[in-house]
Amino acid sequence: MSNAVLPSLIGLNAEVIRTPTWTTNVQRTVAGVEIRGSYQLYPIYEFQLGYEVLKDGNLGTDLAALTGFYLARQGSYDNWLYSDPQDNSVTAATFGTGDGATTAFQLIRAYGAGGFTYTEPVQNLNSAPAIYVNGVLKTLTTDYTVSSSGLVTFTVAPAAAAALTWTGTFYYRCRFLDDQLPFNRMMNGLWAAKALKFRGAPGNFV
Repeated sequence: MSNAVLPSLIGLNAEVIRTPTWTTNVQRTVAGVEIRGSYQLYPIYEFQLGYEVLKDGNLGTDLAALTGFYLARQGSYDNWLYSDPQDNSVTAATFGTGDGATTAFQLIRAYGAGGFTYTEPVQNLNSAPAIYVNGVLKTLTTDYTVSSSGLVTFTVAPAAAAALTWTGTFYYRCRFLDDQLPFNRMMNGLWAAKALKFRGAPGNFV
């Protein structure tokens, strides 16, 4: 498992495709009744990015950076981290309620609006999160610790009914979908990669 971060390059196209996906087994009985079973507890998100301009040689190092990153991952073999510009942070997100006994809580985030939200774990932090108990900021290492997978362990169990919230940034853990990545040369020193495809999630599911 790699913690390398997909480089941010200026030639990225504004159009990004992001597709939440599930895996469901659907069977139909002889009476015509459907029986469905879900193979996933949490969604996997598929992305497609396009780089309209990748500078090379005397013009820049974008092509070398993206190619080197892809080769180091051995195509779809290794996983890595991606900071989605549109979905990489939470502010005052609830991740639990104290009961006076439990000390360990997994960081989570809720995605959605208008009464339609879905909660999933966050296991790849970009930096140390700010942790609050009933709105009071707590001190890292003194009041709590955070594991590499986003598990917050309090020194003293939060009181019953205490609201636990956090603010911070996170990555998606991803892998490339393909074992080949076409690069198109437009002119000397200028290339493009029009379909960089990968899948991932805020949790460690790939």
